Amino acid sequence: MTAAKIPPQMTAIEIRQPGGPEALTATQRPTPQPGAREVLIHVRAAGVNGPDVLQRKGLYDPPPGASDIPGLEIAGEVVAVGTQVSEFTIGDSVMALVPGGGYAEYAVADERTTLHVPEGLSLVEAAAVPESFMTVWANLFQRGQFKAGETVLIHGGASGIGTSATMLAKAFGASTIFTTVKNEQQQAASKRLGADHAINYTEQDFVAEVMRLTDKRGVDVVVDIIAGDYVARNFQAAAMNGRIVQIGVAKGPATNVDLFPMLAKRLTHIGSTLRSRSHDEKKLIIDELEAQVWPHIRKGEVKPLIFKTFDLKNARAAHELMDSRGHIGKIVLVNEA
Repeated sequence: MTAAKIPPQMTAIEIRQPGGPEALTATQRPTPQPGAREVLIHVRAAGVNGPDVLQRKGLYDPPPGASDIPGLEIAGEVVAVGTQVSEFTIGDSVMALVPGGGYAEYAVADERTTLHVPEGLSLVEAAAVPESFMTVWANLFQRGQFKAGETVLIHGGASGIGTSATMLAKAFGASTIFTTVKNEQQQAASKRLGADHAINYTEQDFVAEVMRLTDKRGVDVVVDIIAGDYVARNFQAAAMNGRIVQIGVAKGPATNVDLFPMLAKRLTHIGSTLRSRSHDEKKLIIDELEAQVWPHIRKGEVKPLIFKTFDLKNARAAHELMDSRGHIGKIVLVNEA
């Protein structure tokens, strides 16, 4: 391992105890050291995601062996490399998916889940890519088997996942994109990103709107980060042989779900998480992203939507904004040091 100018201590954000945003506290931690297949990254930006909120609340523990520091996606410069690292060198600008540890000045990442920043992205934008884009690709495209010409309903259309899914569905040929949002500002933003119909769920029933606008056919794929009562309603909004991809549970568990529509429509309801997958499994997703999505990024056709940035030490305010659900796109922590 080669390293230079790496301080022994770093600022990191820890979860003092499960709870609200006030549980996030700046502290000093030993700077991590990379293992044989890892790189040490000087973190310049870290994406804020729904799983971070669940971890803060005590509802989503890190995988065994992962850092207890929250944060799943980062961007910055490589400052040290492990003895078996072959794809990266000190000074490379990279972004990475990590199982934890992102809310810090330095973080280690396995080289299999680390990517060179593609041309056209800043480090702040790059930090908003790994978790959201990998989640969308793995679920909408790989597991949900979305194809050009199909219709899709994306819940949480203003979220990081929702905005990414909208852009990618548009880039890959969706015939009609429906999203659900909470206000007029989010409606306008969702349409700018490519949604054909942004449904304000505070004023309209998304099932009724989807069925009206599809002549009662429904949609081919539903991407859901909400759960709760949305599960049964997704069955109603889906088309014959439709697929529902569950990638979040913001409203908690589903209760009293009528399964008959699933049977009658021959629906497929699947779910997955990204964090617990092996490095090799994540690498397969990354390889497809680099081959199929990166060309769209380089052309400027797809780019993560950054809503607001916060200083790393102000992670509490970032989570307060996340909890309000008033954002449109991604929230990113930045480290100027």
